[in-house]
Formats: sequence, structure tokens, C-alpha cells
Amino acid sequence: MADNFDYNLIAYIGRKPNFLTEVIIEWNGTKPTITFWDTKSLGKSKPTIKQLNDLDSQATTLENEDKINYARKNQYGTWELQMEMIYKDQKNGTTTYKDHCDKVRSDNPKE
Repeated sequence: MADNFDYNLIAYIGRKPNFLTEVIIEWNGTKPTITFWDTKSLGKSKPTIKQLNDLDSQATTLENEDKINYARKNQYGTWELQMEMIYKDQKNGTTTYKDHCDKVRSDNPKE
């Protein structure tokens, strides 16, 4: 099972479910149990734990992509900071913004 069981569900459903109204999971120690599954809104029948475990590879990929996206978002900075870099680059004929983006991407490569 992936480090975060939520990603197994996301891999199965194809999107992030609402964990308050569509899916409810309870944990008995280290074992998850799906106690509520809204088949109508999710468009899929409730999976077995084995079906979800079979999606570990996809779930790990999704989790790693989220970690990379989170790191990139933090390193890019606020949109105001980015706009300031773009403005200064246009004004000064520099490539500070492009260089910054290239560094963020090289520091956090996607698989």
C-alpha cells in the first residue's frame, strides 16, 4: 500500500474524492476499512482493499507528483513575486524569471 492510502483511492476513482461526503475510511491499527462509499457520485462500485492495493504503483506515482508540485509551488514564490520578476526582465532585458523557473524545475524534476 502506498504511504498514503488516499492516493490508492484517487488512482481507483480517477480524481480526488470528497472525504466528507463521498468516501469515509476508518482505520483499525494499520488496516483501512471503507465505511461509506457514495457509488452514485463516484460513478464506481466500492472497491475491495485488494483492488486498491493492486494500484500501489499508480498511487505512489500520484503521491510523488503531488510532492513535486508542492515543492515547486513553494519555490516559485507568490504570483506577485513572479510578476515582479517578469516585469523587471522585460524592463531590463534579463532572464531572471526564466532562470528561476528553470532552477525550480531542475531542483524538482518530474518522473
